[in-house]
Amino acid sequence: MPVEARRVKGNLELKTPLVKASSRLPLPGSRLKRGPDQMEDALEPAKKRTRGLGAVTKVNITRPRGPPLRTAPQTHGQTAVYNSCVTCNSLVLRNQKPAPAAPAAPAPKPAGKKPGKRPAWDLKGQLYDLNEELKRYREKNQALDRDNQQLQEQLKEAQQQAKTLGTECSTLEEELTRVRTQAEQGQQELGHLRAHVSEIEEQLSTKEELLQELQKEQLELQEERRALATRLEEQERRQQALEAALSSSQAEVVCLRQETASQATLLAERGDQLHGLEMERRRLHNQLQELKGNIRVFCRVRPVLAGEPVPSSGFLLFPPGPAGPSDPPTCLSLSRSDDRRATLSGAPAPPTRHDFSFDRVFPPGSRQDEVFEEISMLVQSALDGYPVCIFAYGQTGSGKTFTMEGGPGEDPQLEGLIPRALRHLFSVAQEMNGQGWTYSFVASYVEIYNETVRDLLATGTRKGQGGECEIRRAGPGSEELTVTNARYVPVSCEKEVEALLHLARQNRAVARTAQNERSSRSHSVFQLQISGEHAARGLQCGAPLNLVDLAGSERLDPGLALGPGERDRLRETQAINSSLSTLGLVIMALSNKESHVPYRNSKLTYLLQNSLGGSAKMLMFVNISPLEENVSESLNSLRFASKVNQCVIGTARANKK
Repeated sequence: MPVEARRVKGNLELKTPLVKASSRLPLPGSRLKRGPDQMEDALEPAKKRTRGLGAVTKVNITRPRGPPLRTAPQTHGQTAVYNSCVTCNSLVLRNQKPAPAAPAAPAPKPAGKKPGKRPAWDLKGQLYDLNEELKRYREKNQALDRDNQQLQEQLKEAQQQAKTLGTECSTLEEELTRVRTQAEQGQQELGHLRAHVSEIEEQLSTKEELLQELQKEQLELQEERRALATRLEEQERRQQALEAALSSSQAEVVCLRQETASQATLLAERGDQLHGLEMERRRLHNQLQELKGNIRVFCRVRPVLAGEPVPSSGFLLFPPGPAGPSDPPTCLSLSRSDDRRATLSGAPAPPTRHDFSFDRVFPPGSRQDEVFEEISMLVQSALDGYPVCIFAYGQTGSGKTFTMEGGPGEDPQLEGLIPRALRHLFSVAQEMNGQGWTYSFVASYVEIYNETVRDLLATGTRKGQGGECEIRRAGPGSEELTVTNARYVPVSCEKEVEALLHLARQNRAVARTAQNERSSRSHSVFQLQISGEHAARGLQCGAPLNLVDLAGSERLDPGLALGPGERDRLRETQAINSSLSTLGLVIMALSNKESHVPYRNSKLTYLLQNSLGGSAKMLMFVNISPLEENVSESLNSLRFASKVNQCVIGTARANKK
């Protein structure tokens, strides 16, 4: 706002209340008629009127502040100086009391008042004083404006000087940087020269030492030449003595050859004895496995995972083994409470306890190496020529895949049965090489999903094409079964097996279920065809090792409402339960010696029929969950495993040629 406009506005604000107040005084010559109230006011004492007008004389004489002057851009320090000057001037103006001005028309002074102070009723005189005081303030304001203008000009000159000094400072800094760079380069060159001088001095010292060594070596060689000449004379004398001893040694060689022939004959006899002992070992090993049972059932309880509720203390019990607490457990006791049952008094019925007995029971704390130690002798039977089949059975999330393949990562403590079994076979086969046996291993890995066979080792465009794989006889009149269009990969070390397992995990059909985030929805069958040959004796043996990870065995809920996305899970579950039921029927038919065994009712049993018959050895792992919410599925799995454990197939026979 301009200065003149602010001044006019201040005058208006100052004059307005004075006009209003003066209207209350009785002016001479007024033509207005007074009423009764006005007459009463006129007759009031002078003290009351003066007290009434005292409020009117309190006029705000401070000039309203306008917006700051628009000047050239200032730095932070310059702005602070300017603001402080303006603030100080404002404080002086506020604290300074206005000086009384001479009235335009002198008025009579009331009695009792001090000289120089106008009476309260002299409003014109007070207005005159205020105008004079306002004029003085305006003059002071103009003087302050001139001072401010001079300060701004001085500030501009200081800014210009600062700019000039900044330019000179930048130039000096650049010059200093250039000088420092040259100094650093000189120091580097000086360091290089010093290093070069040191290197030359070291080379000179080395050559001097080499010269001294060569001179010393020359003296030594001369001494050695004289010594060699002496030795040559001695060797010539010894040669004559050796030629005389050679004739006697030839006679001894003839005797040694005769002894070698007798040792070879003895070694052949020892080899026959060792072969006989190996055959006896195989017979006794097989007899021991038969005594344990050609169908064995192990139960394994997985540990409680993080985030799962801890079951009650009496939910799962593991009684000690037959020989006492030091003997591994073979029994499992599971309690189940039924809220639908109650006593006559209305109290809930006590929980029902179910006892099961198996060949071996592994509590939740059992390690992977403990589990494999129990089946290592069974895996050895496959190397001896006996078909072996190991199943992992149980509901989804009970630890079947962990038992067969192992846990995630490369922790050797978490390796499953498949990598441990192949490592054991490779190690034993290497030991058997010393006895004349050579073994070869061919691996395949397939899955059976909705009664369709898929190759888990397929790569490229053949991934997921299960319709091309069919189960066929290897040849006319052959009992061996093979899967068409499936990869059969020769393996000879652990690294090759790990690569196959990694590829199979990527190709296997999984889905999210209520029990598991990634549930296996198919049966996976890892087959290792073992072929052994003893070339010296013309012996051959061969047998398959089947390691099967069955799909989840949970039952269907008939009251479950299925949406469009859950119909695939329904078909998968129906196919899984159908194949598991067929597996139970096949085992029962083999145990009962029935004439017809329904192998062809399921692709799983049809593929494994040569490893389920009387010449095979079978082991089933029943995996159960430790959670009370899965007690119904755990009981179904334990009951099925108990039926299998009661079956007896017969005497196993080795596949020898």
